[in-house]
Amino acid sequence: MAANEMIYRCDPDQPLAETNFAVFDVETTGLSPAYGDRVCEVACVRLTGELEVERFESFVDPGRSLSLGAAAVNGITPDMLAGAPPFSDVAGRLLSLLDGAVLVAHNAPFDLGFLAMELEIAHVPPPEGEVLDTLTLARRAFRFPRNGLQALARALQIEAATAHRALGDACTTAEVLARILWEVEARWGVRTLGQLLDFQGGSIPYPFPQSLPLPPPIAEALQCNGQVRMRYVDARGQETVRLVRPLHVREQRGYLYLVAHCHRAGELRTFRLDRVVELAAED
Repeated sequence: MAANEMIYRCDPDQPLAETNFAVFDVETTGLSPAYGDRVCEVACVRLTGELEVERFESFVDPGRSLSLGAAAVNGITPDMLAGAPPFSDVAGRLLSLLDGAVLVAHNAPFDLGFLAMELEIAHVPPPEGEVLDTLTLARRAFRFPRNGLQALARALQIEAATAHRALGDACTTAEVLARILWEVEARWGVRTLGQLLDFQGGSIPYPFPQSLPLPPPIAEALQCNGQVRMRYVDARGQETVRLVRPLHVREQRGYLYLVAHCHRAGELRTFRLDRVVELAAED
């Protein structure tokens, strides 16, 4: 075996047309399980190749209220969650769709972090499949200026389902995956699961709940002095889109704050993280 050859748990020679994919998405009460946020909706679309074979969706009782920012994005209300089951009650159904499949999500570290935390709380073993991130794959396959899920749907002329809801985003991600599979085969001859994982740079690692990180775009920007584009809802309920360069995160009176240079204001600004409704690394 070559020194740089990656080792996978799956059969690397499995043709992509015969591979089972479980495309999943979660809606949450906030940005990170590290802040005590929880899952409030989950959905999964299982595919064989590009053919859908099963789907599942459910609201989930998060055991806490949604942050102002999260509610502004997903539109989920307390009435919609009334009577919803806890995650432990839907974990078995979800895992039945993940079993024997390659997990797929858009910005997978975000969804994986919440999945890991919820399964840990429910005392349920995690799935064992490899993980694909359509955000990473799209950046490498297309090199569009924006790679958020809705931006990709527009660029690829995909009729996106309901945005920022679990099933809608899972269905859109499945469509994006299909376009990626076509692109990488046509341009690079990628036809097997092992080749696709190599193209991605390896499987996305499954996180350990006890050391869940900051939201990936912020953690990445802090590490490499990068920038993030965010949608932010202030205390008056006004929403703005800002390009910022994160400097550090601090805690004050039970809230986490991002201190960053804001290009719009031209100076340092402090943003309460539970009011950030969307984050993306600036390419």
